[in-house]
Amino acid sequence: MLEIIAILLVFLIVYHHVGYPVVLKVARKLAGPGVQPADCPDSALPYIDVLMPAHNEAAVIARKVANLASLDYPADKLRVTIVCDGSTDNTAELAEDAIRDAAATDRMVVIRQRPNIGKIAVLNRYIPELGGEIVALTDVSAEIAPDAFRRAAAHFTHDDVGVVAATYKLAHVGHAGEQAYWRYQTAVKLGEAALGAPLGVHGALYFVRRKTVAPLPADTINDDFILPMRIVADGFRAIYDPAIVALELECADLDMDQNRRKRIAAGNLQQLLRMPYLLSPRLGGVAFAFASGKALRAVMPFLIIAFVVAAMQLAPTSALWAAVLGLTILGISAVTWRHFARSVRASKLLDWAYYAAFGHFNGLIGASRYLLGFERSGWKRATQQKETKVMTGQNLNTRVAAVKRGFDIFAACVGLTFGLVLFPLIALAIKLDSPGPVLFKQLRVGRSWPHMTELFWMYKFRSMRTDAETKSGPVWAAKRDPRITRVGQFLRKSRLDEIPQLINVLKGEMSIIGPRPERPGFFNKLEAAIPFYAERTWGVRPGITGLAQVFQGYDETIEDVRSKVSFDHAYAASLWSVSGWARMDAEIVVRTLGVMVGLRGQ
Repeated sequence: MLEIIAILLVFLIVYHHVGYPVVLKVARKLAGPGVQPADCPDSALPYIDVLMPAHNEAAVIARKVANLASLDYPADKLRVTIVCDGSTDNTAELAEDAIRDAAATDRMVVIRQRPNIGKIAVLNRYIPELGGEIVALTDVSAEIAPDAFRRAAAHFTHDDVGVVAATYKLAHVGHAGEQAYWRYQTAVKLGEAALGAPLGVHGALYFVRRKTVAPLPADTINDDFILPMRIVADGFRAIYDPAIVALELECADLDMDQNRRKRIAAGNLQQLLRMPYLLSPRLGGVAFAFASGKALRAVMPFLIIAFVVAAMQLAPTSALWAAVLGLTILGISAVTWRHFARSVRASKLLDWAYYAAFGHFNGLIGASRYLLGFERSGWKRATQQKETKVMTGQNLNTRVAAVKRGFDIFAACVGLTFGLVLFPLIALAIKLDSPGPVLFKQLRVGRSWPHMTELFWMYKFRSMRTDAETKSGPVWAAKRDPRITRVGQFLRKSRLDEIPQLINVLKGEMSIIGPRPERPGFFNKLEAAIPFYAERTWGVRPGITGLAQVFQGYDETIEDVRSKVSFDHAYAASLWSVSGWARMDAEIVVRTLGVMVGLRGQ
């Protein structure tokens, strides 16, 4: 079994790095020349709004304004909105001076946004206020080719086009590995486009049809993937045009590149967990490309680690596996040497291998940070960290938060591994017992913060009739509830109906142990009736099980909930030290197992 797993890991690693690029190359050749926009007279060009968030960009803002003012596009059909998002330097003043110098005050405006709200909040707030049919999103540090807007606008003359992506080029290349990486990324985008659509865009410059844009979750990391791919999932086409060029003027050193790769990796994992519908067969080539590219890239560091561990176990039993392990160690040693000898001239192949390994290493850090809850917010600079902590009200012991999240991930992975054996049996039983879907999802209330309360879709195996609340509306379950099916009775008593919630745990919406996640329909009533009810989830994820659940059971009245609130606050108090948390969670786990084995659930 271990050898089969190791072979599968080798296949996935080799396929992602070698096989998939070959597939993309073949797809490009079969597709032929890319989509060429038709000539479009000025009278037919759409109105374009440019939205550009800026934070402390005094060094480059004037050059960017001059670049935007020089674009080959009718002035009466172009408006630029620069949002200075909590800048503490003179970015806004320099931008306004540059606008006057370019004689563009009639089509460019500077908005001073205070306090700093972050890039995602800027997009969510200001895109709906724009009046243009097309919205262009661009970074301050990227210089746009003069014909970029005219060429992009011509693509939008087709009503089914929702996204147009530009090609990203570097004005200053750090080293051969970085140069090869960006050539590879351009080739990947062309291949993805040949299969159906580019997966994500380069944030330096892209265009979207305004009516297709929906607000992004506040903690979105890779907005240049989530925003356009939502549009693609809604049935619109995305165009990747290599002739539309955005030139990155900022010269990134290795440390900046390292931080960027960590955030991209965290975003890759976030988008895999939040957009699994991109794997749907109905999306055809897009689903294939997402599975082969972005999805595998998100988990690749973990697959590589699993492969090394498996090879170490198999090496003593086989000369072949010993050789494989030896080559692996040799490769790791070579890229490690390259890391500490970056000033020494080396072959381009070694530079490329080092840059790839460097990317996976930072990908491991970024993905781990996301899973542990340290990489949740959108665009933030180092100077904003203190302000962010105050605004979120995060007063949970950071060591406890990290250990608790680590336990959640481990327990969810173990639970889902064993759950895979039960899934088909439970699904078959539910289908035979009553008509309707196997899985049931319901909107629930998550963590509370000073400025927001999280909502999420909670998943369970369906245990009630599909028309359970058609007439009554939201009501609590009761003992001997007639709405519960025969299979549902067993699933609820054994708590097996809650296995799908492990997916919510991996997504960071729930914890294994925590307060019960309430339904929005009940939440407002309970908050009004019970003092400190909302504070029970203050910075704490709701749980599949919890102190209140194992000591009191299910809610049937408001008095039951009133009693539970004290349990929830007691649990929160245990989270101030690792030892206190460990003792509390260990007792809850033991009692939960007792409920499951004794079929005492409801």
